[in-house]
Amino acid sequence: MQVSAPPEKSAITRWLQVGIPVAAGVLVVVLAWLAGPGLFGIHAKVAGTSVAAQVSKAADCSAPGAAETVTFQLGGKPREGTLDSCGHGKGEHLQVVVPDDAPADGTIAVTTPDSTAGAQDLRAPIALVLLVFACFCGGMYAYLVIRGSGKLALLS
Repeated sequence: MQVSAPPEKSAITRWLQVGIPVAAGVLVVVLAWLAGPGLFGIHAKVAGTSVAAQVSKAADCSAPGAAETVTFQLGGKPREGTLDSCGHGKGEHLQVVVPDDAPADGTIAVTTPDSTAGAQDLRAPIALVLLVFACFCGGMYAYLVIRGSGKLALLS
């Protein structure tokens, strides 16, 4: 079966075929920039004090929603907290972050500090660069499909 040649495209049609994917890519990147770092799963650091703690009740990682109990000193008094973590051994020492607005009595929900200081600073720009690259690749694919010979790229 013979495929006829596609009709010639005008300069305006060609510019629209390139301009629409470029505009869509720029729009996606601008909206991602305006959305801020929360879009990429990056959260602001928790305000609090880093203290040494000891695991008093370990949690098995096979259980969903595992939480360990830790003991630590806060303001010269022994305190107890829950750590949303698993896999530590009983009696193991680790660092936890106690929030600044911790209650005076009762159990405190604590978190682990970032494992690498300064890692937060590079995640957002790298994620944005990867998003720009993905938009470029999608636009280039759209351009190649549109400017093609008129046949589907997979069937040629």
